[in-house]
Amino acid sequence: MQVYLESLGCRLNAAESETLARRFAGAGYTVLETPEQADLIVLNSCAVTAQAARKSRHRLHTLHHRYPQARLAVVGCWATAEAEIAAQIPGVAWVIPNADKARALEIIAGVEAPPLAWSPGRWGHTRAFLAVQDGCNHACTYCITRILRGPARSRPLDDAVQAARDLRSQGAQEIVLTGVSLGAYGHDLGLEHGLATLVAAILRETDVPRLRLSSVEPWDVDAALIALWENPRLCRQLHLPLQSGSDPILKRMGRRHTTAQFAALVDAVRTVSPDIAITTDVMVGFPGETGADFAASLDFVARMAFARLHVFPYSERQGTPAVHLPDSVPHPVRLERAAHMRALGEQLAANYRLCFVGRTLPVLWERRDAVGYWHGLTDNYLEVTTRSEEDLYNCLTAVTL
Repeated sequence: MQVYLESLGCRLNAAESETLARRFAGAGYTVLETPEQADLIVLNSCAVTAQAARKSRHRLHTLHHRYPQARLAVVGCWATAEAEIAAQIPGVAWVIPNADKARALEIIAGVEAPPLAWSPGRWGHTRAFLAVQDGCNHACTYCITRILRGPARSRPLDDAVQAARDLRSQGAQEIVLTGVSLGAYGHDLGLEHGLATLVAAILRETDVPRLRLSSVEPWDVDAALIALWENPRLCRQLHLPLQSGSDPILKRMGRRHTTAQFAALVDAVRTVSPDIAITTDVMVGFPGETGADFAASLDFVARMAFARLHVFPYSERQGTPAVHLPDSVPHPVRLERAAHMRALGEQLAANYRLCFVGRTLPVLWERRDAVGYWHGLTDNYLEVTTRSEEDLYNCLTAVTL
């Protein structure tokens, strides 16, 4: 039996899909890198925005149309949010919500999950994603993910560290810690500095060359975590979701930080790691966002000198408090503001890249394209290409940019 797995959305989805792929492989399935010959296609869906939900639905239709021989299974957030709609799509044989995602192999194949093994490259990258947390206890007014994923819960510390050891022993050069609310890791386990404790333990008890964090909410970044960036094995990248550079809008969003607190945190992190790439999410067109609010957001984003922006217009999600807020921003205005913010993000990213021209940094090579160029990433998430006849796959080499 041949299976193809595809993941949409967040890094946690990617981590869960990698785990599921390893389980299928352990159960005797051939895990394919492309869907053409698949007997089974598993789509790990996303519903964080209305556009993400549409993309999940459209992708299922496309997969069935292009590969009618394959039975389809849809798992994840969109399968949780709109299970009845998913079940009506031609070719879909299984709709598996988040609550049952860990049992997906058992549900689909009728077998228990076997021991896991990891090998780089199945997902087009050499980084191993390690899910250590799921769910969220925050109350951001726009967010559907916390509703679909449930309350925050953490993988036991010893189990997470052992999983990191296993990934390293199987060849991982970089491990990416993921979760819906990664910074909340350990709170439910009674750990005072949960994420810092986990990061320190992995750095201490494994020799993985690079450890990277996925998104961490600003209020979860404490002094104990910041101090760990003195270790060169902790990748110099921190994704801090801002969402808005306007304090009134942050309050309406239910965010737990102000712009002043965010700026102070950025300063503290850069004091320990001056070259760190601080990346962020920015939402525009939230209900009540005036022209002045948007201008303040643009100004604040520019002052923070982010290395990369993920920009998206506000999307109404039924079941969230934000859909009941007054003063909706017209869709054309949302799109226009998103375009302006993305243009600023491109300029900031270019400015950050220019800081490293002529410097030598280690690059983890991930893939070789059709014309012979290798593609890889520095620890501070700069994309690098080079032409080489050598097999650089999953290798760390020093490169002068």
